[in-house]
Amino acid sequence: MADLQDDLHPSTEAGELDDLPASFPAEVLAPEPYTPVSDPDDTPLRRAQAVLAAHPVADGYSGLPWALKHLPWYDLEIGESAVDTDIPRLREGHVGALFASLHLPDAVTGDRAVGATMEQLDLVKTVVREHPEGLRLAHDAGEAIDARNCGRVAVLPGPAGAAALGDSLGILRSLHLLGLRVLTLTGASWAGGPGLTRFGEEVVREMNRLGVIIDLSGASPGTFRRTFAVSKAPALCTRSAARALRPHPANLPDDLLAELGAAGGLCMVPLTAEQTGPTVRDVADHLDHVREVAGAGGVGLSGTYDTGTAHPQELGDASCYPRLVAELLRRGWEEADVALLTWGNVQRVLRGAAFTARAFQTRRQPSTASIADLDG
Repeated sequence: MADLQDDLHPSTEAGELDDLPASFPAEVLAPEPYTPVSDPDDTPLRRAQAVLAAHPVADGYSGLPWALKHLPWYDLEIGESAVDTDIPRLREGHVGALFASLHLPDAVTGDRAVGATMEQLDLVKTVVREHPEGLRLAHDAGEAIDARNCGRVAVLPGPAGAAALGDSLGILRSLHLLGLRVLTLTGASWAGGPGLTRFGEEVVREMNRLGVIIDLSGASPGTFRRTFAVSKAPALCTRSAARALRPHPANLPDDLLAELGAAGGLCMVPLTAEQTGPTVRDVADHLDHVREVAGAGGVGLSGTYDTGTAHPQELGDASCYPRLVAELLRRGWEEADVALLTWGNVQRVLRGAAFTARAFQTRRQPSTASIADLDG
């Protein structure tokens, strides 16, 4: 994450961000306390069930909103065979939270992208409202924990694509007020191959001020590194595995994995055959590698269910997480590291975003910059 730096605009007093801490306080960075919850003599699957009961999965990417948009009727409470995700399978898989993707097909661009993203946000809220016994809308770490403690799955809106902003910081603020909590820095002129433009840097600062989390999946190395230099909050990669094991363009090389971990970020490994391989063992290989390179605090899970992609054997829907955790336990993962993987690391990133936002909001007014001002 960035060192302290001055703001871009004269509307912000020189040096007013210099009081921001260079690092998060211990209570923000520290993982949740871990107490062993299972008997080591149990089978790996029974141990996995016990760990997940206390530390459920925070799923980094669900395509459910777009999938439901095309169904004439659905009921997630009783079960829905037309999708990979419903409430019975979320409960069976011990999913405690999921990020509901607002990404759009590539053909939806410009003003259409802004409106379509708002429709997706509205759909997410509608789905949650229609299933109050199983789902609850959440916007931060505390609300996610409250939902889990009440037996509901926390649904956090996002990520959305950068095209949803329409190159407007005002639209970013409006989407945040509507509930958006994650934005992917790809697909915009200000976040391309060379990296962030001056306007792109201002987008990152405004995201920090609002508490919108940065998603760098699919971003160029230049965008990665400039984001690390500018942002004071940790970033996610919601759908990235290890390129050293599988040369998919969305997977991360080891140098970026190491930089992401060092910056307090989180690589959320997708459960897709294309990115991680055809078996549960292949996914576990990626998790082993990311943990080794980025650290135990730098790895998470991303089901990527209902995105139209094929999934590895034994991981075909949202109920299958215990099988993956059992494989990790067979490999010698400590239960404390599993708890970070499934729940603790996402909670840390959510807390970091909220801490940064509180600090920024006392020192920085909403930005009035435009892309024409900075990149024109």
